[in-house]
Amino acid sequence: MNAPVIGPSGVRLDVWLWAARFFKTRALAKQAIEGGKVEVAGQGAKASRLVKGGEQLRVRRGEDQFEVQVLGLSEKRGPAAAAQALYLESEASRETRQRLAAERRAANAGYRAPASKPDKRARRLIQALGDLDAL
Repeated sequence: MNAPVIGPSGVRLDVWLWAARFFKTRALAKQAIEGGKVEVAGQGAKASRLVKGGEQLRVRRGEDQFEVQVLGLSEKRGPAAAAQALYLESEASRETRQRLAAERRAANAGYRAPASKPDKRARRLIQALGDLDAL
């Protein structure tokens, strides 16, 4: 098991985001940084910026937003438990993220995707309903 390495030099931002398991690849981490989805201390950053312990990061991934404090540095991607030891998410960020996820689940609760593509008869019914809207 790789323990987090705390050193004075720091780690590249894209490498740290990959090692902390915010993104599956360094390329995705770099793309998110260049797209403005990652902020360090409230400001945009470059992928090559060195992250140091104690810094505040804001990471937007899809519809989720994480506000974290860097606790440890690592250049290697390890198990999830080791990755979670690299940062501390703020309580407000965690609550907001969980509340929004619950709202999204509730909004999608009534929808059920069809089991298969519609057959010939069902397609005709769908087209007939579409024609009713045009009247």
